[in-house]
Amino acid sequence: MEDRSPMSVLAQESRGRTSSLAWLLVLGIVLAALNLRTAVTSVGPLLDQLAAALGMSSVGTGLLTTLPVLAFATVGAVTPTMARRVGEHRLLLLALVTLGVGLLVRSLVDSAPVFLLSSAVALSGGAVGNVLIPTLIKRHFPARTGIMTTVYTTALAVGTMLAAAATVPIERASGNWHIALGVWAALAVVAAIPWLALLRSEPERDTGQRDAGIRQLARSKLAWMVAIYFGTQSMIAYIMFGWLATILLDSGFSTGQAGVILGVFTALNIPVSILVPMVASRFRDQRPVVVGLVVSYTVGFLGLWFAPGSTALVWVVLVALGMGSFPLALMMLALRTRTPEATAALSAFGQSAGYLMAGAGPLLVGVLHQLTGGWALTYTLIFGVLVAQLFTGLYAGRDRYLEDERLPKAIELPETIKR
Repeated sequence: MEDRSPMSVLAQESRGRTSSLAWLLVLGIVLAALNLRTAVTSVGPLLDQLAAALGMSSVGTGLLTTLPVLAFATVGAVTPTMARRVGEHRLLLLALVTLGVGLLVRSLVDSAPVFLLSSAVALSGGAVGNVLIPTLIKRHFPARTGIMTTVYTTALAVGTMLAAAATVPIERASGNWHIALGVWAALAVVAAIPWLALLRSEPERDTGQRDAGIRQLARSKLAWMVAIYFGTQSMIAYIMFGWLATILLDSGFSTGQAGVILGVFTALNIPVSILVPMVASRFRDQRPVVVGLVVSYTVGFLGLWFAPGSTALVWVVLVALGMGSFPLALMMLALRTRTPEATAALSAFGQSAGYLMAGAGPLLVGVLHQLTGGWALTYTLIFGVLVAQLFTGLYAGRDRYLEDERLPKAIELPETIKR
């Protein structure tokens, strides 16, 4: 006989509310993740056209391509402090609104300075989301970190590819680059809707007793290993997205062939973002995954360097598999911490320091290629980066926690939790 006592009814209602909240959080995270790279990848396909239409100098275009790294590093560093003062749900809602406003404004203007400024505003919103979402996953889904990281990184990869692939067709169909860039503001508006509803479930804020800033984490060996691992994978990603097409052209491929291979490389980010977190989350120790990804990178880059002919697609696929180091690095932000507060601190430190390191990669490759006219020094640089990735990944991938290090009390666990 069904139990219809008041206590039973209340328990069922409570479970129903909890389930509804969980699904709303999943939807909110997916929609937010879809937006985090649209401000970056929607510009690249139209860069030459934008520079001509806005009268943007080479300095301006260089600044535009550098803005993502600067925004992700600087704004990401202060995100935990803002979240403590505003609240995580409120701050992510504000970030999506900021992202949408920046995207909308830059799609309406014909001034290079205003375009750059509004791009910086949009990228700031994305930078906040970069840090906040791993924290929200740790807070709301502590037992499902691997699954939720898979969901997050997959949505991030889909949004990245969608903006890169769809912007030019939209521009051609509308005959207007303003419209092609402006549509992504609408996606940000859609992403904000779940977070409006989630304002009522804002987590209780810690007033700062567990906050750890850049100075505190700069004393942590684990934080530095995570940051360098994050930086090395981001550097290789930026190098590949920025220079793969040129490398292929110099290897004898036509523009069309290079475009197809680059498209395959970009599309593979989606299945890789699904596969790697699913595998890595099955183990408490992620070092075997670190080694496997570095091996895939190494074989792929050796092939591109010494045998870039008809088998180039095979080598590019192997490099794309190595790019699974990105979702793995995001997983480490939650797996190497015990609390959401520590996750927020490590996310801010790891991503800020990592993106600063990564930003030098494409510029350095450009200098090396201009000096030598070839790619030998570039590949030497890449293998040096992979050595750093291997050693830092072996340290960061081990089953350990940030809070267990001898750090300032700002991020130590309470004694009751330690026991």
